[in-house]
Order: sequence, then structure tokens, then C-alpha cells
Amino acid sequence: MKAITIAFFDTKPYDKDYFEPFLKEAGLPLELKFLQARLGADTAALAKGYDGICIFVNDRLDAETADILYRQGIKLIALRSAGYNNVDLAAIRGKIPAVHVPAYSPHAVAEYAISLLLTLNRKTHKAYSRVRDGNFSLVGLDGFDLYDKTAGIIGAGQIGRIVAEICRGFGMHVLVSDPYPRQEWAAAQGIRYTDNRELLTQADVVSLHCPLTPENKHVINRETLRYMKPGAIIINTGRGGLIDTKALIEALKHNRIAGAGLDVYEEEEGYFFEDHSGEVIQDDMLARLMTFPNVLITSHQAFFTREALSAIARTTVENFRLFFEKQELPNEIKNR
Repeated sequence: MKAITIAFFDTKPYDKDYFEPFLKEAGLPLELKFLQARLGADTAALAKGYDGICIFVNDRLDAETADILYRQGIKLIALRSAGYNNVDLAAIRGKIPAVHVPAYSPHAVAEYAISLLLTLNRKTHKAYSRVRDGNFSLVGLDGFDLYDKTAGIIGAGQIGRIVAEICRGFGMHVLVSDPYPRQEWAAAQGIRYTDNRELLTQADVVSLHCPLTPENKHVINRETLRYMKPGAIIINTGRGGLIDTKALIEALKHNRIAGAGLDVYEEEEGYFFEDHSGEVIQDDMLARLMTFPNVLITSHQAFFTREALSAIARTTVENFRLFFEKQELPNEIKNR
């Protein structure tokens, strides 16, 4: 059988490390080309001659890029992620099928969301830096007990439900909002479903775990920030576009919230996953966020565990096998 060739865009050394062990399991003559370039209209030509492509969260598959890929004969688009807001589904409809990894390790993201909350609240990152410099002062390091506080979880899919259960383990009251409530689960956990307005009004901690859709874009905005608790903390390990960054900066400047833990950012594709330590940050909003002492920013690493990376690799390789061997698409992204 002729080798099936796949071009991987926006890769790092760990992608090759985790994907190659699963090639033998696939039972197909798969040949993977790992490219550092991100997919876009200006780099789509790199996929010429390949049977399929594999992309990540900061690759851009717009209408122009989709047209180039279609004309080059690309047969399958595989995302090594769950989210697909970076893909113009209308542009590939009827031309190239697309698959994703609907679930890998919800525990990885959920646990990381909690780690952001604990770090931001108890200021362990600041304490670590102080002690490294010989400063053992506790001034300014006070936080608050999570026990008996209220957590609000927007988006109660697999990740959101795990975050909710962890919060219950801390003795927190938990409110969740989701268009598809699971009342039996909520009743068993002592958790209550509500709408976003009540959730944001009552929550001491708000954690975002919904997909980025037109309906959810800027779910945290100027209006919703106004009726949040003044001492509330926002955690976002979902997608950057769930928060209106300008509105968040204004709220932080005027002390309307206590802080934000952000593993994602609206315009992150210009910076995240790369080393820019020797450069001046040109994104004014990102640079401004980085000046706030009560903002903790990390580089989209919530998913980054050995278990999650292995699951992503295994499912992605299986997506290729099922399509090219059996013409099956169990993880197809359905066009809306």
C-alpha cells in the first residue's frame, strides 16, 4: 500500500516524541512531516503533495486557506485539539472533512484551572520569587479561604464538571450554567444549575469551560463584569475570546474584581507557544495585563500533561487510520 503522507503544522519537539510511538499501532504506512510553520494562506502551499494535514489551536484555516488546500488535493484535516473555532467550517463544507480530538484528559485542564486559582489567591508565585531573593516577608501575601465560598462554573462539560467536583471537595458552594444541564449529576454532587446572571452575581470564583462559539464570545464583558462581586477571581483555561480583554483591563484598573488567572488570551497566536523573551511585547493589551500584580498569565499549557499528550496522539493517529483505511469519521466536526 502506498504510504499516506500527513503534514503537521505548528509543531514542537514534543509532538514528534508523542506521535511517533503510535504509528506502529495504526497498522498503516503513515509518514508524518513535522513543520514548525503555522497554517495560513501564506503557508498552505507547504501541504502540497500530502494526503492530509494536522493542525493545532493557533493555526488558521480560513476560506482562502481552505481553497488552497482543496486545490492541492488534501483529503483530511485533523485537529490535535478539541476546540475548532480556528476553522471556517463553511469554507470546507462538502470539500474536505475535518476531525478533532473530542476528549483527551479533562482532568489535565480541570486540575490546571484549580492550580491557577490557588496560585493567584494564595500568591505562591510571589512568595517563591521573594524567598529566592532572601525576602521572607508575608506582607501582601494574604488570600482567602475557599471553604464556604461560591464557585461559578460556566460550561459544565467534562472539564467543567470535574472543576465543580474539585471545588466541592474544598467545601465550596457551586453554581453551574450550561445549555444542557445534567440534573442527576448536580443533585448527587450538591451542585445547582442557574443562569449566567445569578452565577456571576454570587460567585467568588468564576471559571470558564465553555467552547468559543458566536453565542459565547465575550461572555465576560463590560456589562457582566459590572455585576460580579468586587472580590471575585476569574479563571480562564477555555478560549481567550470568552473574555473581552479591554473590558477586563478596565475592571482590573478600577478594582471591580480581585484578579484573573489566564491560560488563554484573545490574540494569543502572536505570542503563545514561542519564546519572545528577547523582544518587546508589541501587543499593548497583553503588555498591559502583564503589569497587573493580580493577573497570572500562562502560555496555554492547561492541557500539557503526559496523559493528555498521549491521548491526543493516539486519537489523532486513529482518526487518520479510520479515514484512510475504512472511510470512517467517528470524530468528524459537524458543520453547523
